Amino acid sequence: MPRLKVLEILDQAEPHHLSAEDVYKELLRIDESISITTIYRVLTQFEQAGIVERHNFDDGHAVYELASESHHDHMVDVDSGTVTEFVNDRIEDLQREIAAEHGYELVHHEMVLYVRKVS
Repeated sequence: MPRLKVLEILDQAEPHHLSAEDVYKELLRIDESISITTIYRVLTQFEQAGIVERHNFDDGHAVYELASESHHDHMVDVDSGTVTEFVNDRIEDLQREIAAEHGYELVHHEMVLYVRKVS
């Protein structure tokens, strides 16, 4: 039962990136009593099963999102902490080219841009 509730929260999350504490607060809000320890355990199980992806952005704070079949990268607003997902084919092509120029095949990557709104 806790697994389904955690999965439901992650599925309905807006924004898509939630910490274990965010999941816990949302479950409390809807009157579900699941311990924070259980949430961490469920998130770890989901990560190991490939159901969720864990990200540790600059502040070291882990956030989770449902795993996606399509690759995307992230921008993190350094002032607000807002995470924005984006896809850019030119960047993806360039990363593969750079790896090839150095004699490698790109297997996996994560790109995070730390940004600030321009006034």
